[in-house]
Amino acid sequence: MNFARIAALLAAFLFGSASAVLAAERPPRLVEFESPLAGPQALQGYLRLPDGAGPSPAVVLLHGCGGAWRGIDARWGKRLADWGYVTLTIDRFGARGITSACTGGMPPATLHDAYRALNFLGGQSSVDMNRVAVVGFSQGAMLALLSVERGEIERSATEKFRAAVGFYPPCSGLKGNMTVPTLIMIGELDDWAPAQECRNLAEGRDDWGISREKGKGFPIEIIVYPGAYHDFDVPNFATPVKVLGHHLEFNEAARDQSVDALRKFLYATIGGKEKQP
Repeated sequence: MNFARIAALLAAFLFGSASAVLAAERPPRLVEFESPLAGPQALQGYLRLPDGAGPSPAVVLLHGCGGAWRGIDARWGKRLADWGYVTLTIDRFGARGITSACTGGMPPATLHDAYRALNFLGGQSSVDMNRVAVVGFSQGAMLALLSVERGEIERSATEKFRAAVGFYPPCSGLKGNMTVPTLIMIGELDDWAPAQECRNLAEGRDDWGISREKGKGFPIEIIVYPGAYHDFDVPNFATPVKVLGHHLEFNEAARDQSVDALRKFLYATIGGKEKQP
């Protein structure tokens, strides 16, 4: 055991809960699950279990068009496990030989991946299948919303999600007739996934400002963070970068507010162990 770990554990025992430190240090387990491919390699992901006896609520995490699923697990999987959720962060690209999907749109082969992950969780005794949410980022956020929007993808699934969250999703093209409570968090200055398109979606208007039929499905909650760009939760972009002409920048205030909003939304919809201050 190194000195840093000893110091962290000592601080936890003196000032808080040691279980949170131990949970954060516990590495994720690499798992393979059902593959839609003809090839031998199954889809894979990182599975994290919270402390305590299950079954527990769970969250499926979906990465964006650049892949980087391990980064999603490191930023959010650890945190959610600490809150009391089982997490499964899936790799939508690796088994398919995809390195990036930022220019060609959503790979059609990935459209049912959220439900493939959900079906895998159904075989885990640690998971309460009545309390599973899907959370996505960028292109993965669009997939999360598509997965719970009333339509072919949702209708074809046997197991169902109970809530959905999209971090900075491209909202154009979505119908907005949601089958579960839904939260969108996006930056006001996002030039890759415009906030106005998501406002239109949440307010029941299409891209031309025409109101859709009201009273269908669950309402969409939206939080727009002033001064925030795409990928506002990624500390690697503390120094802003341009990708395909789009501005990516970490925003600590927006990230911290989104952490709080996600915690409250998940607790209200699928429940969890509230982390005590």
